[in-house]
Amino acid sequence: MKGQKGYAIASAWQPQTLSPRALVGLVWRRLKRWNELAKQRQQLATLGDAALKDLGLSRADILEETERPFWDDPLSK
Repeated sequence: MKGQKGYAIASAWQPQTLSPRALVGLVWRRLKRWNELAKQRQQLATLGDAALKDLGLSRADILEETERPFWDDPLSK
């Protein structure tokens, strides 16, 4: 909106309470995703130069990706 530069609008966010079952499900899905990311990064590290060239990636790109921590999920941003 014009004339509102620098004005922060606070959303009406309210924390939700989760049931224990929902919380366990949430944690389980997060652990599965982290495990999946770790496996994918391990597989990426084993690719040969020809496969990397096909993907348009360099060894430096792969090294950068495989050094990321397992909880660093590019889809959660």
